[in-house]
Amino acid sequence: METVRVGIVGVGGMGSSHGRLFVDGKIKRGELKAVCDIAPKALEAWGDDIEKFDNSDALIASGKVDAVIVATPHYGHTTIGKAVLDAGLHLLVEKPISVHKADCERLIASHTDKKQVFAAMFNQRTDPHYKAVKKLITSGDLGEIKRVNWIITNWFRPQAYYDGGGWRATWSGEGGGVLLNQCPHQLDLLQWLCGKPSRVRAFCQIAKHHHIEVEDDVTAYLEWPNGASGVFITTTGEAPGTNRLEVVGDRGKVVVEGGNVKFTRTEVLVSEFCKTSEGWFATPPIWNVDIPVSGSGGQHCEVLQNFMDAILDGKELIAPAAEGINSVEMGNAMLFSSLTGETIEMPLDAVAYEAQLKTLIETSTFEKKTVESTGPADLSGSF
Repeated sequence: METVRVGIVGVGGMGSSHGRLFVDGKIKRGELKAVCDIAPKALEAWGDDIEKFDNSDALIASGKVDAVIVATPHYGHTTIGKAVLDAGLHLLVEKPISVHKADCERLIASHTDKKQVFAAMFNQRTDPHYKAVKKLITSGDLGEIKRVNWIITNWFRPQAYYDGGGWRATWSGEGGGVLLNQCPHQLDLLQWLCGKPSRVRAFCQIAKHHHIEVEDDVTAYLEWPNGASGVFITTTGEAPGTNRLEVVGDRGKVVVEGGNVKFTRTEVLVSEFCKTSEGWFATPPIWNVDIPVSGSGGQHCEVLQNFMDAILDGKELIAPAAEGINSVEMGNAMLFSSLTGETIEMPLDAVAYEAQLKTLIETSTFEKKTVESTGPADLSGSF
């Protein structure tokens, strides 16, 4: 095989954006051959050379594609993703890979043939700012992690955003709010950089800023197995927002904010200085290091190209889909902690959380207001 024949299930927002990258020749050795959507209008934008389906099973069974990108509303990631893997096709699934941990486990369990490439769209892993932080941590230059703070509140969304899709901001359609839609990227990066936390206590405010039935404002406290602590704050109701990641280690502190990566490095281990210094108010001497980074990396285009290269050349994936369970588990744990008023010990009880989510769906009395879209949404402001 010299070219990967690609199909996309769900060509409303992100799926349409991905498809255009193939049509415009931005993805090498990949050709868009088929699209699928349950909305007839979503299919009208594609040329006659691209086969159109209104049923994902039909696209999967068509023999027209070697790989499928699933970009449907969240619950479809599991069911359609499983069907793709069961059919022996390669799969790239949008974030989150599933709504809850139990569905993640079901989807991952379907990946029995390791010759099939199974990837996730965690495009923020291509950002040079976070890659620089990853290098500081894995090289040991930052030392053992002691504390993590991430304030990610520049996800502002007006009410019109939530009214623009019938599935959005409902337990039955989306399975959550800011943690399941906007923040999977940051939750993925958090565990990619710092590892999985061992305890979670969170306060998730439901419909604080919008007419929705899910969380739109979150403050979470995290603990890691080594005793490191962290705070994660996010919302879709705050403007102007902030995006500031601060990771403190035994050898200094790195801050990512405003397009800059600043590393304040201590000349000695902080823990050692604390034990040996005789000065009452002494602090370790430091170096101020500005790490040169620019741009935002290849983002979606780089992940899609990596998916093609993994299929054709066996290249290592930027974001293996099996790792997608980690961000879902953290988001689930935050919601479960808030709903139960308890600290959640990790790993999360997937069965208990799934039962909680089903109860929220079954007891919901929320009346969703939906405004029909007048055209395709411009997603550039969400990247």
